Amino acid sequence: MKGILKTSSAVLSVAGSVAASPVNGRSDIITFKGPFQVSSDSVHNVHIGYGDESFEGDVQVVYGACDMSGSHERHHELGSTFFRRDARPERLVWLVPDEAIHGGCLHAYSGSSLIGRSAPIAITRNFRKREDMSKISDWSGPWFDGVAYMQNKANNNSFVAVEKSKKIAIVGGGMSGLLTSHLLTSVGINDWHITESSQRIGGRIRTKYLANTTPDQYQYQEMGPMRFPVSTKYTDTNETLDINDHKMVFQLADTLNKLNGNGSSLTVNFIPWIQSSPNVPANSNGYRLPNGRIPSAAQIKANSSLVLPAAKPDDYDEEVVTKAEDALSAFYDETPERLRNASLNIYKAHKEAIERGLFHWSEAAYLRYHLNMSQDMVDYVAGSGSDPMWDLYDSVYFGATTWRTIDKGLESLPRAFYPHVQDKLTLGRKIDGIVYSNDTGKVTLTWRQNQFAMEPETEEYDYAVVAVPFSKVRTWSLPKYSSLLTRAIQTMNYAQSCKVSLRYKTRFWEHLDEPIIGGCGSVDIYGIGSVCYPSYQINSTGPGVILASYSSGTPARSLAALSTEDHVARVQRAMVEVHGDIAAEQFTGAFERQCWEVDEHQAGAWADPLLGQQDLYLPAYYKTEANTIFIGEHTSYTHAWIYSALDSAVRGTTQLLLDMGLVDEAKQIVEEWMGRWISL
Repeated sequence: MKGILKTSSAVLSVAGSVAASPVNGRSDIITFKGPFQVSSDSVHNVHIGYGDESFEGDVQVVYGACDMSGSHERHHELGSTFFRRDARPERLVWLVPDEAIHGGCLHAYSGSSLIGRSAPIAITRNFRKREDMSKISDWSGPWFDGVAYMQNKANNNSFVAVEKSKKIAIVGGGMSGLLTSHLLTSVGINDWHITESSQRIGGRIRTKYLANTTPDQYQYQEMGPMRFPVSTKYTDTNETLDINDHKMVFQLADTLNKLNGNGSSLTVNFIPWIQSSPNVPANSNGYRLPNGRIPSAAQIKANSSLVLPAAKPDDYDEEVVTKAEDALSAFYDETPERLRNASLNIYKAHKEAIERGLFHWSEAAYLRYHLNMSQDMVDYVAGSGSDPMWDLYDSVYFGATTWRTIDKGLESLPRAFYPHVQDKLTLGRKIDGIVYSNDTGKVTLTWRQNQFAMEPETEEYDYAVVAVPFSKVRTWSLPKYSSLLTRAIQTMNYAQSCKVSLRYKTRFWEHLDEPIIGGCGSVDIYGIGSVCYPSYQINSTGPGVILASYSSGTPARSLAALSTEDHVARVQRAMVEVHGDIAAEQFTGAFERQCWEVDEHQAGAWADPLLGQQDLYLPAYYKTEANTIFIGEHTSYTHAWIYSALDSAVRGTTQLLLDMGLVDEAKQIVEEWMGRWISL
């Protein structure tokens, strides 16, 4: 498609006076091909053609009555610019206002001469759509709305759709970057390139196949994300509701399977994930059974005395604790209805949480400054964390009664992507800067093959889509972004986690007197956290792998400082304490360890916004600055899940397409990929 360069109004006026050809009063020089039915308060591409191939000149496009005598009688203007003979646009962008009149026409003028007029256009009023969107969309807040987004762009700079041959950099080969590449290809934009700092794609997906085994040998564990909540059965009504968010993961798998040919070695298959199992170890607060073992969840459920009481503060007051717990519960107000609604639409739930003040308080701050509890009691009840009280989505997700994971490991997702990106992928290139030129409107990536070189290597692009955690981006040399975006990059908080997987000669845990069949438990041994057992190949023969430690938060930071040998030995001793001597007899010595804070490509496990960061920073991601768009789970409403990364890719790609004036393609992405929060 031919396009036209964006330019300022001053340049337009000069170009018009110097280069414009004389225009005769013909109404067929520009022809309008549609659409001829639109809705008010929406954005559309207007497709145009030319009755005179030699035409060049200033063009103003307006909407008004079909019989109006001049542009001064217009209802509203779409925009004006200079049409060059060698780069004439084939599409314009029309922001249809809410009060647009029905049955009018589009008119093209060059100076005072009419050079094109459309057939009458039917404009319908879509009251319901905009009313519904107003409940979750607000340009002043973090709800991305395509109409408002285009209204906030300079009129003439968004009037003409650009060509699809723009060169796009995708920085980061995680799931958000990979999906972005697919979305661009799906709408005919093929000049993109992925630059990845590591030697693999997949980002925080990190399936480890222990002892150099292959996926079909089933001796693996997930050192990154590992499961997907599917649905929840509510006992009060006996109804089962899907958790809509994560459907995007299943949609992506279906898409990749079709691309790769269903039944191929690259097929992504989902299998049940066992989240809860009765015989997993449980936190007993130091109590041990007579045989020295840690009690199971089933044993503690049957006998609560197997959990030792926690030490209490000197000023402990049971009545105050009860009051605090009741107050927090009332403030959260996670009613069954609210949980149901969040499972259906997390975006609406997010806005409601802001309106209810959940982002304005941490639990500790609420108890200390709203209920005036003592600091000691606050720390005992709620800890001293500064996370906002927005964890409804975790309540919904971890309340799921049906879960799925991916057969042979989540690594199957990036593996299925690889054939489609391998020819446009550079691995091992560590970007260290972004440079934007105001003169050319281009963005340049910088990197150094020799880290001591003063002058970097560079490559220039039209746009950069950055799918790299802010924990890494903040170390780069960057353009002068807005204050808000700069602060988001510099200060976004990241959670830490460490995982250790251990390989045993057999799956002995499935053959104990009280067999453990999948599921995750937790123990009270410091630094161990959760213990998860494989949900695949239950009761199979041969070696097996336990995720023997999944620790997050402050303990993970301490664990990351341990030597690998010390950390693994600590975890193996814990497995003996959980399972008995058989864990020592069966240990093969093979292990995998992942501490995300010290991962050179991530520097954090997932985004964990501090109090005030989530609602403040989200709007910054929805404004393209220096031709750069930021995506990744840290820019989404939810964090730590693959869905969060995919969600950001849909938003970021739609944002890029709107920047390019490709409204038709933006609508295609939204309609196909569950972009329910974007109104086009």
